[in-house]
Amino acid sequence: MNQLPQVSPQTRRNWWIDLTLFTSGIISALSGIYFLFLPTGGYKGGANPFYNIRILFLRETWEDIHAWGGLAMIVIALLHIPLHWSWFVSLYKRMLKAIKGTSEKMGAKGRYNLYVNLTLALSGLIVGLTGLYFFFIPGAAHGSLEPDPMWLFTRTTWDLIHTWAFVVMLAAAMLHFAIHWKWVTKVTAKIVSRFLRIHPNRSNGTSTTPVLAEVRHD
Repeated sequence: MNQLPQVSPQTRRNWWIDLTLFTSGIISALSGIYFLFLPTGGYKGGANPFYNIRILFLRETWEDIHAWGGLAMIVIALLHIPLHWSWFVSLYKRMLKAIKGTSEKMGAKGRYNLYVNLTLALSGLIVGLTGLYFFFIPGAAHGSLEPDPMWLFTRTTWDLIHTWAFVVMLAAAMLHFAIHWKWVTKVTAKIVSRFLRIHPNRSNGTSTTPVLAEVRHD
């Protein structure tokens, strides 16, 4: 009798949260790339190749997709933090030790992972805060016809901070995803296999017995 491993409820919960965070992140990233290459919709009249350009959707639709996708990503990230709070505390302590030069010996892979996670966390925080500024403050969004609210910086400066923090976050997220690729594929294969009731020995008529297995995500 073969045994069919299953992921624990905690790992399965983390997987679903990571999946929704990844999905909302993809939506925000794709719409962000749209605005990165088409920062303005242009104006009618004259030789303006950017006026009324349409890629799948109208510019206004892309703005809504980016705004609501980004807001969803922030909400899911806020849910993600308490569930991984011990990991964030450990990251913070390791960061302080690294700054003070009192950290224990850490391999090159560990330092690389630490720097990627730190970059992802800081850039994500900046993207989230500037995104909330655009979302909730009237006139803050780039291209708005309302007066510039001028909170700390000009509208253009806020937009530049948001844009380049997004570029850094996107690069760090890709590296983070690559680092944890083994965990992602392993857990995804188990969850999908369980959902579809697929098992290599099924064709042999061999019965399977579920076994609870914890798959850690460090």
